[in-house]
Amino acid sequence: MSAPAPSSSAAVEAPYVERQEEVLTEAALAFVAELHRRFTPRRDELLARRAERRAELARTGRPDFLPETAAVREDPDWRVAPAPAALEDRRVEITGPADDRKMTINALNSGARVWLADMEDASSPTWHNVVHGQLNLMDAYARRVDFTSPEGKTYALQPAERLATVVMRPRGWHLDERHLTVDGRPVPGALADFGLYFFHNARRLLELGKGPYFYLPKTESHLEARLWNDVFVLAQERLGIPRGTIRATVLIETITAAYEMEEILYELREHASGLNAGRWDYLFSIIKNFRDAGEAFVLPDRNAITMTAPFMRAYTELLVRTCHKRGAHAIGGMAAFIPSRRDPGINEVALEKVRADKDREAGDGFDGSWVAHPDLVPVARASFDAVLGERPHQKHRLREDVRVTADQLVAVGTLEAKPTIDGLRNAVQVGLRYIEAWLRGLGAVAIFNLMEDAATAEISRSQIWQWVDAGVVLDNGEKVTAELVREVAAEELASAPEASDTWRQAHELFLRVALSEEYVEFLTLPAYELLDR
Repeated sequence: MSAPAPSSSAAVEAPYVERQEEVLTEAALAFVAELHRRFTPRRDELLARRAERRAELARTGRPDFLPETAAVREDPDWRVAPAPAALEDRRVEITGPADDRKMTINALNSGARVWLADMEDASSPTWHNVVHGQLNLMDAYARRVDFTSPEGKTYALQPAERLATVVMRPRGWHLDERHLTVDGRPVPGALADFGLYFFHNARRLLELGKGPYFYLPKTESHLEARLWNDVFVLAQERLGIPRGTIRATVLIETITAAYEMEEILYELREHASGLNAGRWDYLFSIIKNFRDAGEAFVLPDRNAITMTAPFMRAYTELLVRTCHKRGAHAIGGMAAFIPSRRDPGINEVALEKVRADKDREAGDGFDGSWVAHPDLVPVARASFDAVLGERPHQKHRLREDVRVTADQLVAVGTLEAKPTIDGLRNAVQVGLRYIEAWLRGLGAVAIFNLMEDAATAEISRSQIWQWVDAGVVLDNGEKVTAELVREVAAEELASAPEASDTWRQAHELFLRVALSEEYVEFLTLPAYELLDR
């Protein structure tokens, strides 16, 4: 049964979810409807521009810094707005979905300075999750988010001064919210997530001494950043909140955005607080954009691509250089390890890798970094404490020694590692297991002691598509063909804990997005059609 439309302009077409009326008030939906009418046409134009740009990259294989924005890059004087007090020290940030009540409490209590409350890649967009992600944050700010597990364990918030600052991540521009329509058209998920959150929480956050802070995902150009800036300006005007109150950190997780870092900060300069090195989506973007560019752009197994690879070093060092040049925070990548309660040996090896990764980031000049589990917070904090001391950041390190060329950002041929049969099998396993969980409503999934989200599933299926297209020969002498992938996937399906409809759906969808002749831009688009909630 569908809920009645709360206003004449916005319609909610979904089974009723408990307490949704607290989120979907008539005033909130009218606000979202205005954002939709004003900005969705521009969103549509920018998505079309993405396709045109991808075609150009496929033709030339040579991305470059934009000549038409050279004046922005060469102007030494502009800076982003100063960081608000709540975002001045970001040395450790924890990530996790906002739709899980226990995770909400644990993330806020984790000891991290910031919690990335995720409504994007770590959340499966069931209607329940969309609504309850909003409710959990509203309840957290009102300190009514306490939770008791079925086993009787109680979770409650610590004192306010010990809680992480929330930075919410809405969905990317490419995803629609099919359950919410305006004038008969689905509202972009980005505008639905942002609009509902901002409408309900902006004033309360200001009363708490913080503000409405956001992570912006999947940005591909400075024009998309400009669109977000215009959304922010209108939203603040409508709610009577001072312009510049919003702060946004942009994930540099697409190859095209890597060539426009300064321009992205410039477009958002009165609202910008930093850039983040979104390493997994960045690899996905490279594979996607150069998937049919031949052997020179074939990447090895995902786990063989470390942040010390020359093209990844170029990307991260350019990010630090760009941020500090413009007075913004540079935030490092994810440590996705999930500690094992059963195997101390796994923990010892993995924690040493996490420690080395965070030591490298702090040494390179990053001001903070991400972890996926509360147990990793002290590990990352120790790495940054050793470099920062009592300072909140290290923006004084301008990294003027960094000189990155356009070619260095795509020099993937410098890797010595090659695709392996184990890498192929792991890609199938991760992709299948993640999609199966996603279809059950779980967006953050522990697989082989790593917290996986949609980005890693995208890498898995995209690498397989690329390997098949390029006719890659693996370390065991086998050529990667569609038939080989189907064999490996069939073995994985046969070993599934139960032959459920969800597993079969996941198997079918994975093979579709990994092997279809026409590459699917985002696996979450066809997957969304399979969600029955």
